[in-house]
Amino acid sequence: MTTMNYYVIDSSSLIELNRRYPIDVFPTLWKNVETLIEKGFLISHKEVLKEISIMDDALNKWAKKQKKFFKELDEKQMEIVRQILNKYPSLAKSDNETAAADPFVIALAVEMGSDPQKTLFQTVKGRIIVTEEKLRGNKVKIPFVCKDYSIECIDIIEMCRVEGWKF
Repeated sequence: MTTMNYYVIDSSSLIELNRRYPIDVFPTLWKNVETLIEKGFLISHKEVLKEISIMDDALNKWAKKQKKFFKELDEKQMEIVRQILNKYPSLAKSDNETAAADPFVIALAVEMGSDPQKTLFQTVKGRIIVTEEKLRGNKVKIPFVCKDYSIECIDIIEMCRVEGWKF
């Protein structure tokens, strides 16, 4: 049995990646990210694109070129978002301006788990949300909700470690 990691990335991690490891200084890192996108192992949601489009910077320009990266909302995701917000209404009432996409990021990861990979070999899809948010008590953030859905959460540096990237 093979395990393949599928990542859903939150705007907080993309913003952090751009802030600490800018595209013009760390092109190899960004090329690795683009390779994951091309292979379909790294995705995000259109709501994340809306959040990062507020900024007029290199990340915004880069994001607009990533056609396969940002997934559209579908009916199944909308139902999952409703379920998430019914259970965790405060997730939609965050004081953070880049938190509107949170339920959509989680819904995308939940949806991925209900869509098993069909190959000749049995494959387990490791669904991992990449976010800079941390689990802090009962504060309703991405990691808190992911615990309920058995979805792993890691930050951008941990994703680099899992992928074995060294620079």
